[in-house]
Amino acid sequence: MEYKALCFGFFCILFAYYVYIPIPENIEEYWKVRIIHAGMEIASLMATLFESMGLMKFEDIFVMIMALQNTMPVSDENITVIDTELSDIPVRLYLPKRNSERQRPAIIFIHGGTFTAGSFKMHCFDSLNRETANKLDVVVVAPDYRLAPQYPFPAALEDCISLVKFFLQEKVLAQYGVDPARICISGDSSGGALTAVVTQLLQDDPEYKNKIKAQILLYPALQAIDTLMPSYQEYEHGPFLSRKVAIMLSCLYLSDDKQLAKAILKNNHVPEESRHLLKFVNWSDFLPEKYKKNYVYTEPVLGKLKASYPALADSRVSPLLANDSQLQRLPSTYIVTCEHDILRDDGLIYVTRLRNAGVPVTHDHIEDGIHGAVSFATSPFYLQIGLRIKEKYIRWLEENL
Repeated sequence: MEYKALCFGFFCILFAYYVYIPIPENIEEYWKVRIIHAGMEIASLMATLFESMGLMKFEDIFVMIMALQNTMPVSDENITVIDTELSDIPVRLYLPKRNSERQRPAIIFIHGGTFTAGSFKMHCFDSLNRETANKLDVVVVAPDYRLAPQYPFPAALEDCISLVKFFLQEKVLAQYGVDPARICISGDSSGGALTAVVTQLLQDDPEYKNKIKAQILLYPALQAIDTLMPSYQEYEHGPFLSRKVAIMLSCLYLSDDKQLAKAILKNNHVPEESRHLLKFVNWSDFLPEKYKKNYVYTEPVLGKLKASYPALADSRVSPLLANDSQLQRLPSTYIVTCEHDILRDDGLIYVTRLRNAGVPVTHDHIEDGIHGAVSFATSPFYLQIGLRIKEKYIRWLEENL
């Protein structure tokens, strides 16, 4: 009993310490975000301690926390919700019940979670997909791809590509009453990365070219080349997603070698032979002046990491590495970036490059936004910024799909 009281007291002290760590003042619902940030900091500390003690791996804490948010497939008077498999990939389907005289659009939503955690079952994603299907009378398909580190690159991408290609078959589209001319792929965070890559690969495939009408990227992670862009430095400690946690988790998609994570944290992980790729992610060329502030571009240190990780230079990991001719073929795109987010500059650079390539792009930059905002648009937080992004997402689909 004394041990439990001691642990509880220590937790309270720790929480009080983290909840009073300053975060940017212009964030809406300041204290809610502070609590969210404190929770993430404590989770990161526990993950580090437990791994050093040999009790569990760093990523296990985050996998457990996200799994606590999983929901069952619950249908209602408007939507039939089914957990099933398409092309051997687990999916959750949202099928409108009301009669329709026309074929419906379809949205394939790819969830985020740093490639290591998360599921279509999470309450936040289930709520988003349910509301989208209900308000827009669309079919929504949400896949659960294989996760790292058990299944490293390219497993997640292979699953997403397999699912999308299977769904695009005429007989499958007909089965669900989907209009083949109105299909959108969307995703958030690492799911945004997978969305961008899948869309690029499909447009490069003669059999599937032009079969995707639109793509949506919500605060996407789009490159693994330069982890010291201005946003990575300015928001190194969050709020919510810190640079260390993002790198520690997402690099497991490439390798479980701890040396890789350490090198990426120092930004000296890029091989010398990949120098030619730096032009695609050079923030001094593509970042709007407003976001450069007083930061000075410094080229990532090349050739210091002796081990070979070919995926680092692969555009299937970093869709920002696609050349301009590849980008020119992409469909209408909607991108949401958040100001207080280490991944802000990934999205801003992609907006610039897509527009330079002639791609129709709608961009919403959320000045008081944080990474993962949509994940907090449901209980127990109900962040207004998350609700607003959800509304923008649904409105864009309604107007463009």
